[in-house]
Amino acid sequence: MDVKQFVTENISSLYELLARIAPIPAPSHKEDERAAFVLSWLREQGAEDAYIDSAKNVVYPIGCEGSNEISVICAHTDTVFPDLEPLPYSDDGEIIKCPGIGDDTASLVVLLFAAKYFIEANIKPRGGIIFLANSCEEGLGNLKGTRKLFEDYSGRIKKFISFDSCISSIDDRCVGSTRYEVTVRTEGGHSYQSFGNSNAIAELSRIVGKIYEIEPPKKEGFRATYNVGEISGGTSVNTIAESARMLCEYRSDNYEFLQVMKEKFYSIFDSVKREGVEVEVKCVGDRPCEKGVSRDEVNTLVKLASDIIRDVTGEAPKTKSASTDCNIPLSLGIPAICIGVYRGGGAHKREEWIEKSSLVPGLEIGIRTALELVK
Repeated sequence: MDVKQFVTENISSLYELLARIAPIPAPSHKEDERAAFVLSWLREQGAEDAYIDSAKNVVYPIGCEGSNEISVICAHTDTVFPDLEPLPYSDDGEIIKCPGIGDDTASLVVLLFAAKYFIEANIKPRGGIIFLANSCEEGLGNLKGTRKLFEDYSGRIKKFISFDSCISSIDDRCVGSTRYEVTVRTEGGHSYQSFGNSNAIAELSRIVGKIYEIEPPKKEGFRATYNVGEISGGTSVNTIAESARMLCEYRSDNYEFLQVMKEKFYSIFDSVKREGVEVEVKCVGDRPCEKGVSRDEVNTLVKLASDIIRDVTGEAPKTKSASTDCNIPLSLGIPAICIGVYRGGGAHKREEWIEKSSLVPGLEIGIRTALELVK
């Protein structure tokens, strides 16, 4: 079956499917409704072996029975937004807007139509392929969906490509991160009668200040960053705070840098502890960094995708580092890259948008990439 002809014949249906899926709310860990819709749609196309696993992944394996040479193509179902009501969707014929439309709903729809192509063309993939609509890629989802897939298919997956970016870029290195919930507890008391007692907000503020004095490790081609993203606590304006809490993280695309940052963070946490000041540290997210993977094998995937993107669009994509589902395979020594299948902007903003027409080349890129993986 000719790919370009398939794209031409199915692009209107792709737009229709996007308009149906995009409004379905899907916060990390709460992708049930969207996953159920995706599974139902796949089965309507003939994907009888598709199923939902315990992590709320929608998994569609083709030709994987007994194979230890499986390739995976994925796009995540969750959005960064906490909404449990339908998300606002608009299409003016040129621009489609919806929270999460690019990250990652447009990519999800391209993934589904790539699977549809395999079904209709009766592709018998060498080694087997899994089309994965995975859960929990965003925020504190902590890549739960991808982790589950690699548990279930342990040792059998050899190549991995995620659709989760714009057409202009390929993510070939992963950014690892560790996230902490830090809670400080003190005696507190009345702001006048108990003045002088330790204040949890003040103690937590000391921790924040010390974090922002960290000099990150440096090495050409790599970087490390840190952030305090959320802070809360206290009772009232006339109460010495008994409790204060924050969420913080550090990131790097270098494994050794992550270890350095961990030592620096824990040194700061410990420095505030004393009698009357309790510091509780809970790790709430741990995205691993690349470790032990062959760069030659990764570069082979980059070339494969770059050649397709250049052939379809006439432009060569740039490579960069990012935190995506590829973190899991790359940390296991399995070559993986993240590519884009749309043009747009505003990721993680409610004003997120995509160019509607960009899904035409995006769908061709998605199908051809899947086909190349299993040649």
